[in-house]
Amino acid sequence: MKKTAESLRSYRWFGDDGLRTFGHRSRMMQMGYDPVDWQGRPVIAIINTWSDINPCHAHFRQRAESVKAGILQSGGFPIELPAISLAEQFVKPSAMLYRNLLAMETEELIRSHPIDGVVLMGGCDKTTPGLLMGALSMDVPAVYIPAGPMLRGNWQGKTLGSGSDSWKYWDELRAGNITRQDWEGVERGIARSYGHCMTMGTASTMTAIADALGTTLPGASSIPAADSNHIAMSKMAGRRIVDMVWEDLKPSDIVKPASVQNAIAVAMAMGCSTNAIIHLIAIGRRAGVDVSLADFDAASRKVPVIANVRPSGDTYLMEDFYYAGGLPALMTRISEHLDLEMISVTGQPLRDDIAGARVFNDDVIRSCDQPIYAEGALAVLKGNLAPEGCVIKPSACSAKYQVHTGPALVFDSYEELKAQIDDDDLDVTEDSVLVLRNAGPVGGPGMPEWGMLPIPGKLVKAGVRDMLRLSDARMSGTSYGACILHVSPEAQVGGPLALLRTGDLISVNIPARSIHMDVSEDELARRRAAWVQPEAPYERGFGKMFAAHVSQAHDGCDFDFLETASGAKVPEPKIF
Repeated sequence: MKKTAESLRSYRWFGDDGLRTFGHRSRMMQMGYDPVDWQGRPVIAIINTWSDINPCHAHFRQRAESVKAGILQSGGFPIELPAISLAEQFVKPSAMLYRNLLAMETEELIRSHPIDGVVLMGGCDKTTPGLLMGALSMDVPAVYIPAGPMLRGNWQGKTLGSGSDSWKYWDELRAGNITRQDWEGVERGIARSYGHCMTMGTASTMTAIADALGTTLPGASSIPAADSNHIAMSKMAGRRIVDMVWEDLKPSDIVKPASVQNAIAVAMAMGCSTNAIIHLIAIGRRAGVDVSLADFDAASRKVPVIANVRPSGDTYLMEDFYYAGGLPALMTRISEHLDLEMISVTGQPLRDDIAGARVFNDDVIRSCDQPIYAEGALAVLKGNLAPEGCVIKPSACSAKYQVHTGPALVFDSYEELKAQIDDDDLDVTEDSVLVLRNAGPVGGPGMPEWGMLPIPGKLVKAGVRDMLRLSDARMSGTSYGACILHVSPEAQVGGPLALLRTGDLISVNIPARSIHMDVSEDELARRRAAWVQPEAPYERGFGKMFAAHVSQAHDGCDFDFLETASGAKVPEPKIF
């Protein structure tokens, strides 16, 4: 043990005989606590992102009690601190607008309270990166508890996957192939339990990344939310965090350059969400690790997709992945791409954490020589339309769009797109490239998940289910199709996407990692001289601060003043 009772952070609040500590102790007694509850014990915060409107976290009230039980079992003193609950389905215009707010809140909750260690409870898309970013910046011992995927959906005996089947059956409804009653049946059957999306969407991607980074108990990310093992894992996390405080095992000891590369490799093998890039860049940089788009593209060239989980896979969901052995089993199959010496919250190296893990279904977790997709899940494209890069998920799009040239059909806002997309007179074919702009970090605002642009109604009726789509927005990790996202710099701040016009030819070559608009430099210069920046979405409040300080997609969309490189570490608070 490296820590003594007198060297705990909380000792500064409770330990001496001054007037201020008298006030702290008396107010603890006001709540019914006794000195025996905190004296000589680590104070453990449970940062809980539960709310009445977050279905991903609906079970967190009960799980927090399990965490408390584990903390008490190991001799700690638990205190629960609520944090903003970023319910992906309900927070508008985008939960991404508030990821950095959660990161700030997490950091300051820990800093301002007598906290020696922290259990982070999240799972819905933006909560995992937000909580980890804040904990990394504060750097006290921390364990992350993933909410866990919900149970697989069901309708008329068919397995439903969250998000993916929403898009699928919506197009079938638009095409007249299913009835409104059918659609209502899908609506009732697609989300059968608490927990986050059970496809390989952003939630499952980010919890797997947290696991691969070493910030969860090994394999915690794979446990379904409704499984009794999730309760047991929550207690184990509570017990473990107390020991981590005495060992002084902090996030900075765990999240290293090699562990970030491990997380990238795991993301590729899982068939990850495109959102992984933005979040992991931000997480890595909070740990002082310089992560870039190039790291993801390099990993995608060598790590195949071996998790046969939708939408990259065609059959299975996260529940099946857990039964097949979960993340530890997958990591054994890509061990040649991992640094097995990186430690986790267990204090053990990865090789020990995954020792004994086995694959129980070779179709769910494939071998590297029989992958779902021979290269990784994501590809980074660059060219005169996206000089800082853009992203596509080739494992989830039609093969014919790997190399494609077509005329642009440009929409300046989602409202404009929605008003025109089902017009039977729309001048569009399946070779067209649908373009949405002014939907990036600043323009969205908050870079909403609008990037899976709907197929035009007349093409849906003709049987078209995929076409090339391009935007400076993000898309849900549960989405699929030939969608190019995160075009950087975004149109709102004057990126080349702002200069594109309907009819311009766009050429995409995924194997060559290129994207190009067939417009001369002279013509682009003329267009730039005539360009007028759109009005800012916000003139006051958090939205104005967000626009003033958020970085572009290729830099992780963090606030400039929160990045580790922006200044010296914030000192401990004065206590007088």
